Amino acid sequence: MEEIIWTTKAFKNLTVDEYFELLHLRTAVFVVEQDCPYQEVDEKDRESFHLVGKTEKGEVIAVTRILPKGVSYNEISVGRVALKKEFRGRGIADTLMLETFKFIKREFGTESIRISAQKYLLNYYSKHGFKQVGEAYLEDDIPHIEMLKN
Repeated sequence: MEEIIWTTKAFKNLTVDEYFELLHLRTAVFVVEQDCPYQEVDEKDRESFHLVGKTEKGEVIAVTRILPKGVSYNEISVGRVALKKEFRGRGIADTLMLETFKFIKREFGTESIRISAQKYLLNYYSKHGFKQVGEAYLEDDIPHIEMLKN
């Protein structure tokens, strides 16, 4: 398997091409693949850090948006976690989460992390230390659950 190169940048430090590539992947997953028309690009992007995984050839295959406290929740939060379809099932999604946690620890120290997860990913996030808090709810017609990692 080819190596994945991980980088994390604040919005203001992304190049136009880097932002385009991460939006391209997020839109492919959340809007096209999940057939869910919604406002994918929002103001929270400007206040966030963006973790990107690229192949050695430079192809963006994985992204995560890391939001500081106060942007979405009182805690740090993680969202827009996406992995290109043809790279799933290889453990890269787990590495994506671990890289996300490493960045959070480096940037913010040991902090709680709150997420709004698509319900079908409950087991994935549970194995990364998140616990369900509250009942399932619909967001953009997709069942979600709020989860917290302490």
